[in-house]
Amino acid sequence: MIRRRVPWLSYLLVGVGAVLTVVPFADMLMTSFKGPDEAGTLPYRFLPKAFDLSNYRAAIQQLDLPVLFRNSVVATTTITGSVLLTSSLAGYALAKLRFPGRAFVFRLVLSTMMFPPFLFFIPHFLILVHWPLAGGNDLLGRGGAGLTVSIVALAMPFLVSSFGIFLTRQFMVSIPDEVLEAARIDGAGEFTVWWRIVVPQTKPVLVTLGLLTFVDAWNEYIWALLVSTANPDVMTLPVGIQFLQDYVDPTRTLPIVMAGLVLSVLPVLVLFLLLQKYYIRGVMLSGLK
Repeated sequence: MIRRRVPWLSYLLVGVGAVLTVVPFADMLMTSFKGPDEAGTLPYRFLPKAFDLSNYRAAIQQLDLPVLFRNSVVATTTITGSVLLTSSLAGYALAKLRFPGRAFVFRLVLSTMMFPPFLFFIPHFLILVHWPLAGGNDLLGRGGAGLTVSIVALAMPFLVSSFGIFLTRQFMVSIPDEVLEAARIDGAGEFTVWWRIVVPQTKPVLVTLGLLTFVDAWNEYIWALLVSTANPDVMTLPVGIQFLQDYVDPTRTLPIVMAGLVLSVLPVLVLFLLLQKYYIRGVMLSGLK
């Protein structure tokens, strides 16, 4: 009789990891319904005494939610769309086109992944400040605030992703060259080959990249805070939620902040639930850890 091994230790580790992941989100949700005398007090209560929606109303009123939501949506969708387009095109060129210096360009792309993104925030900000013929600047980029007062500034530093180029390139290498050559023999140009053949086959990886990019862009705080100092009208949800602590009654800060965080997390959660099938498939196919 053959005994079947049960990987109970693996199940235990996965279960513990799932609990450690879910509990903070559950606590955030429960705290958002608590009254001012319940949050941060001992003994700790996980469930609120009464589920009160006043914290959500206060968060919406204090945050000017429609404006912050609009800014976050515009910036995030612009960044995600640009990253998907540029990563797919550059990945296709580096994987399937033959040109001098291809290996050097690919190594150059990889080298940019070694630097933390915030290292370039000050140079990016100075470039936007001195952008010609924008924000009151003259042709030489002097006299005004440039693009820092525009919502465009929220997306500019993130329009191209070296990680996205690397990810799509690694997946496109596995596409058979014979399929692409057959399309070229039939008269298809490189753009047609990319759009009609390569993009459909890389859909799972592009969805994975799009979801990762969307989450990163939606939660971006440091750059959004820097741009918001130049123009508060382009403030995003993460920055606005942080500012709640300065404008809300200290005895009610935590539940209202948690309510704001719940509202901020909802779009990302809904997007993940809609695309999780493609996301899991993309992770499996690309070998992404």
